[in-house]
Amino acid sequence: MIRRFGQQPDPKRRYTTRPGAYAILPRGASLLLTLQSTPEREFQLPGGGIDPGESAIQALHREVYEETGWRIASPLRLGAFRRFTFMPEYDLWAEKICHVFVARPVMRLGNPIEPDHTVAWMAPEIAMEAVYNDGDRMFLRRYFG
Repeated sequence: MIRRFGQQPDPKRRYTTRPGAYAILPRGASLLLTLQSTPEREFQLPGGGIDPGESAIQALHREVYEETGWRIASPLRLGAFRRFTFMPEYDLWAEKICHVFVARPVMRLGNPIEPDHTVAWMAPEIAMEAVYNDGDRMFLRRYFG
């Protein structure tokens, strides 16, 4: 069973399953996060949805690049969590299945290409409090423990 975080699902609502891949990206004494400024200003692990026909690793590489402008290496899966949420950018109620990896950011290729995303580097102990969702927070605490 995958641990659930966030709001309890509404039994009257239909949710679309939305798998995604997300990364803990340590480099030196810092951690690479993304700051998404809309619909709300939120720090989060870089990553996002796994497209049809795409593996979790392929999605991880693509999403990290889109949200940070960085290439990554040596991804290792740490686990998964789920949460039920409204995704305003898709006008969709989703059951997000979040696969979490750790990887090394190895090369900055440019700025994020995903609209409303900014790179944020911070110390892991600050990141553990700054990320907006409890699932990200749990995996950061487990990893940096």
